[in-house]
Amino acid sequence: MTALYAHAAKDLRVEACEAADPEPGQVRVRVSRGGICGSDLHYFHHGGFDTVRLREPMILGHEVAGVVEALGEGVEGFDLGDLVAVSPSRPCGSCGECLRGLPNHCLNMRFYGSAMPFPHVQGAFREVLVAEAAQCVPAHGLTPAEAAMAEPLSVALHAVRRAGEMLGRRVLVTGCGPIGVLVILAARRAGAAEIIATDIAENGLAFARAAGADLALDTSKDPEALAPYAGGKGCLDVLFECSGAEAALASGIAALRPRGQVVQLGLSGDMRLPMMQITAKELSLNGSFRFHEEFAVAVELMRKGLIDVAPLITHSFPLGEFEAAFATASDRAQAMKVQLDFTSC
Repeated sequence: MTALYAHAAKDLRVEACEAADPEPGQVRVRVSRGGICGSDLHYFHHGGFDTVRLREPMILGHEVAGVVEALGEGVEGFDLGDLVAVSPSRPCGSCGECLRGLPNHCLNMRFYGSAMPFPHVQGAFREVLVAEAAQCVPAHGLTPAEAAMAEPLSVALHAVRRAGEMLGRRVLVTGCGPIGVLVILAARRAGAAEIIATDIAENGLAFARAAGADLALDTSKDPEALAPYAGGKGCLDVLFECSGAEAALASGIAALRPRGQVVQLGLSGDMRLPMMQITAKELSLNGSFRFHEEFAVAVELMRKGLIDVAPLITHSFPLGEFEAAFATASDRAQAMKVQLDFTSC
């Protein structure tokens, strides 16, 4: 079979890889769709991010869904032909963090398409994927494209969970890429009363409005767009910072009321913090990293029609057109979520 490997920055190749049979407790999935994530783009453009660098060829991809084509011994609850969303999260279950109930911080995590460990963890952009049955969630009633959105939706659900009580809250989302827009959907589903979104690209702001943001502000045209919310000691309850931009974090913190919540999702390296404001306003600063049990919840929310991710899927390309797919995914002016279609392989 074939898979999409990253060898270095700007060096992606479709190459052969081995196809294995499922062992006991495993499922073999013929991949249908795979979403291109921000981390995939970092590997493509820069060969990694921050201190994480490609040191060997690595299969990209961790947002996938496909059809069950073989079951390992002892696997129950699946039939051949079932559509499943496949979680890329594979914690060990026995390290200190797993035993503390924090599997997303597993010390031995095997997360698809990650160059953090060496040898790297090979990803899921391949024709056939053998996964643990526990990673697979039935996605009956969804399209493969929708099912492949379970992973980024899980990231958003985990972030909203990190923020705590959401009912009636006034929320600010900075950065309206796929994660930011999914946070808008998740926060509204959790009961947010008002959602304000900011970005520097009109395309993202249009998706934010369509997803239900009450107000979408272009901070490239008006850097002081959040100033009305920063009067006194601020008036907003929760900031979801999804851009990784220091300026967005600073302006968002200025708009938060005392004892407001900051949830940082955007990953772009270290940023300076306005510590005087954080201290004087007694703000809570929370990181949000990956997810675990939220994955099955994401699939159920989509299956029940409670969160609609279909409008975010703007483009799909056959695997053989991966260069066009990555170029499109890199163009925020035209794309939101770009997926690879493996059914044409």
